[in-house]
This record gives sequence, structure tokens and C-alpha cells, in this order.
Amino acid sequence: MTTTLSAPEHAQPAPAPVRKPRWVTPSVAALLVGTGLLYLWDLAKTGWANDFYAMAAQAGTWSWKALFFGSLDPGNVVTVDKPPFSLWVMGLSGRLFGFSSWSLLVPNALAGVASVGLLYLAVRRLSGPGAGLLAGSALALTPVAALMFRYDNPDAFLVLLLVAGAYCVVRALERGSTTWLVLAGVAIGFGFLDKMLQAFLVLPAFVLAYAVAAPTSPGRRVGQLFAAAGAVVVSAGWWIAAVALWPVADRPYISGSTDNTVLELAFGYNGLGRIFGEGRGGGGAPTGGFGGRGFGGETGLTRLFSGEFGAEASWLLPAAVLGLVAGLWFTRRAPRTDRTRAALLLWGGWLVVTTLVFSYMSGIIHPYYTVALAPGIAGTLGISARELWRGRANFAARAVLAVMLAVSAVWGFVLLARTPEWQPWIRYALLVLGAAAVVALLFGADRVRRLGPVVAVAGLCGALLGTASFTLATAATAHSGGTPSSGPPVASGRGFGGGFGGGQTDAAVIDLLKSTTTKWAAAQSGAMQSAGLALSSGRPVLAIGGFSGSDPAPTLAQFEQYVDAGDIHYYVAGGRGGFGGGRGTSGEIQSWVEQNFAPVTVGETTIYDLTKSVN
Repeated sequence: MTTTLSAPEHAQPAPAPVRKPRWVTPSVAALLVGTGLLYLWDLAKTGWANDFYAMAAQAGTWSWKALFFGSLDPGNVVTVDKPPFSLWVMGLSGRLFGFSSWSLLVPNALAGVASVGLLYLAVRRLSGPGAGLLAGSALALTPVAALMFRYDNPDAFLVLLLVAGAYCVVRALERGSTTWLVLAGVAIGFGFLDKMLQAFLVLPAFVLAYAVAAPTSPGRRVGQLFAAAGAVVVSAGWWIAAVALWPVADRPYISGSTDNTVLELAFGYNGLGRIFGEGRGGGGAPTGGFGGRGFGGETGLTRLFSGEFGAEASWLLPAAVLGLVAGLWFTRRAPRTDRTRAALLLWGGWLVVTTLVFSYMSGIIHPYYTVALAPGIAGTLGISARELWRGRANFAARAVLAVMLAVSAVWGFVLLARTPEWQPWIRYALLVLGAAAVVALLFGADRVRRLGPVVAVAGLCGALLGTASFTLATAATAHSGGTPSSGPPVASGRGFGGGFGGGQTDAAVIDLLKSTTTKWAAAQSGAMQSAGLALSSGRPVLAIGGFSGSDPAPTLAQFEQYVDAGDIHYYVAGGRGGFGGGRGTSGEIQSWVEQNFAPVTVGETTIYDLTKSVN
């Protein structure tokens, strides 16, 4: 007797290869080359971008120890208030090619091109090249993406690592692969080493997609997910363990923490504090911090559509949400391992969780954080739009697609109208194109021979013209400071960026620092000001108190030792001590300097020569 057995789920054969249409390769090449030009063209005009991170990258070119810890200076007094992954890349680039604006920023731009390419590959594997190209284009043409991929904040590499993790999940979903799922965990672990708990926002989507749709048994899925969780812990934990085991007296202070540990920084200032609005992460601190000044405006679902948040990444968000709901509804009766639903769970889960967290977090949040939402929007939109277009013989699918186009065009019009003096014709053009495509879809003109591509192009222009125009304006504008924003440099000031940092330095002071030979040319309270001194002079500067001047590093006793040893030549007044003008350790140091050294005016700046005590 012969028994026929069905193949187990985890051994499902891969679908037969389909011949790739001839338009795919040139289209992908155009996408990547166009993205590269967008992110790399005239990049040097941005200068050092965020001086704070540029200062740390500069220190990493002078000291391997500073590179490892992410220190603000080669003397390793205090770190940046984030983990150092992005600084490793930028610091190594500076070591290889010489430290400059280009060596600092090009790695971030290339991370953007790689993110777009990986997003295309991830979406294509489950939904085809058309969906992949739409997703990649949507990411590349998101204004906040052009902003961050031309900047030196950690967000560029965070996005790359998150998209890499999603790609690995997609590969794992194809055959129930443990190896690919573990690699996804590794990507997220290194994402933690770039921007801590923000990297974990995609984990619910990754777990949900794999737990639901992986072609293997339930027990095996659970075991694989635990293995991936272990990979997250190991790939993030090795650096945390190294910092914890390193003698405290021989390493820099962990800026932003209250007890000089990475874990407190991760779960305090950079973690739960930002979610629930407590402590430093909530915008205030007893010893200075941000003086209780809030960030991000009112919480709620409207946050990402209002103010500066709206123009950063929300252009296609309403359409993506509609596409997600429709896609899940139309695939509700599909087999458990259905590829389209798996893709929607992955990218749609990313979209939903990140949107909710950013909308309701009560602590410090900046509009540019939404770059981490952009791949979720782009992936969801690409998949849902492609599937609805393929199923447009069904009027319901065609109607949903028409609504998505209409919403995108109208919302793009509203966002462009917030800067009415800038290129007003664009908002009317996208409205006309969007309306034409909607009418054509509703009346079935897309099904008439040779009209389908015309309707598709009109619809894409109506949906993408607004976000594309703002993205081009963003790339054409120089940005600086710690809180840059996208868009054109209109009269309102929007698009210039700015905020803390990025200030001008006194040329006379810079010339003075260049002539020094001490371990530190100068010291100043707060890295937001002292970074400009270090970058302009090319000499090490001690940033007293770290980012805002509120960290207890160095202590007054340590500072006195540095001065006695002749390690610091000048103290530059005008820095920031915890945003409060002289509170905490930085305030104690400032008072001690004023009592023991004579002030001298150089240019328009007051300095103190620490080699000449008045006592």
C-alpha cells in the first residue's frame, strides 16, 4: 500500500521563478541613482550639520577609546547622550578619508541609498517589483528622509538597521528560516546601539508577522522567536557589558544618565522617561536639564499631522492606513501563510505601533524622529496600492484605491498650503492630477486599452508631487543645529532647521585655540557651544557637563586637577550650564574659574587663561 503525504509547512517549495519584466532593472537603477543624487548632491553645504555629533566623530578620529565610547573629546571626560553606532561609522570614515564635512555626512547619505534599496528588495520578495519600486520611491521622496540622510544625527543608521531587520524577517518568512530570523535580531540589537529603545518599536510587527505567517509549526515558530530575541540581547549587550565592566575611573561619564550607566540611560532619559514624560526624558531635570520646557506639543492622534510634524512624514500616512485596513480585509480569508497578508502585518504593524508611540509619548520628541516611521508608511503603501491596482476589476478595490489617491492629493494640498508663498502652483497641479486619476478609476477608464498606464502615472503624480517637491526643497536647503526641519526656507523660517547648537564662533577665539599645544585647547560649559570651538579650531575642547552642561563630568575636583597639570589652556565663557546658566557642576566650575583667573576679552568673547592664576 502506498501512502501519499503532504509536505510539511516548513518544507514548502518556493514558487516557480517568474521571468523578470525588462522594465524592472532600469527602473531599479533609476531609483537608486536618483536617490544617490538626491542625498549626495551639494552635501557639503550642510557643513557640520549637528555640531554635537560632529564633535564626537572628530574625537573618534583622534582617539580609539573615544570612538569606542562615543566620547565628546579625545580626553574621554563625557560621552554623547546616545550609544555610539553612528559615531563608529562616521569616525572610521574620518580616519580613512580625513575628517571633513564630506567624510562625516557621506556615510549617512549612503545609508539612505541602502535603506531605499533594501526596502525595495524586501517589498519585492513578497509583493513584486512594482510594489517594491513604489515603496522605495515613497521612502526616498519623504522630506524627513532627505533631511536625515543628509545629516549626522543617529537616525540615518537607525532607519538602515531597521529596514535591514525587516528584510531579514521577509527572508525568514519564505521558508521558516532560523538563520534569517536571528540576523533580524542582530540588526535590531545594533539598532539599539544606535538609538536605544527606539529600535524596539518595530519588534511587535516583526514578531506578529512571523508568528502568524511563517511556514512552520507553532512550536518551531516560538523557538525561533526566542532565538531571535537572544540575538537582540547579545548584539546589543556586548557593548553594554563592556562599558559596565570597564573601570569607571578609566572611562568617560555616560551623558544623560543619573548613575553613569548605559542601562539607566536606555531606560531613563532615552527610554521610558520619553514615553511617560518623567525625569530628564520628560524635558526637565532637578539639576538643570531642559528647565521643564516641553517638546513635541500636545499628545494625541493629530500630533503627527500638525505643526512641523505634518510636513516631515505624514504626506502618505492617511493613504497607507486606508490601504492597510483594506488589504487586511481583502485577505481575511486567505491561508495563514498568505504572502500579501504577511507583508501587510510586517510593514503595517511597523506603521501602527510607531505612529501610536510617537503620537502619545509625553516626553521629549522632535519632528525629525518621524524618519523611523517613513519605511512603515512606504512599505504599507507600496504593497496595498499594488494589490488594489491588480484587483481593480473588483469595483470595491478600485474605489478604495480612488479614495487613497483622493486623500493623498487633498492632504498634500493642505500641507503645501501651510507655506502659501512657496510655489503655489504645485498644490493646484497635484489636486488636478489627483482628481483626474480618481475620476478615471471610478469610471473604469484605467481598463480601457492603453489608458491604464496613463491613469497610473496621473495617480502617482497626484499622490507624490507634494511630498516630492518638499523633499527636493529640503535637499536644496542647508540645515544646521540640533532640531532641523524639512521644507523650503520660506519667510516663516521653516526649513532652515536650527534650535540648539550650530551657533557661530568668534574667529579671534578660534585663532587663539589653534595656537595651543595643551591636551585641551579650552573648556566650555555644554557641548552645544563648545562643539563649534572644537570643529572650527581643529583642537580638542572639553565640553563641561556634556550635551547641555548638566552632567557631573568633570567634577570640580577633576577640573582643578586638569588645570594644575596644565592640560587646559583656556576657559571660554558663554557656555550653558544645564540650560540654567550656572547650575550644578558646570556652575561650580564657572564660579571657581571666575574667582581664580582674570577675564580677558578676545573678539567679542570673554575667556580666562587657565595657565595664569591671579591667586
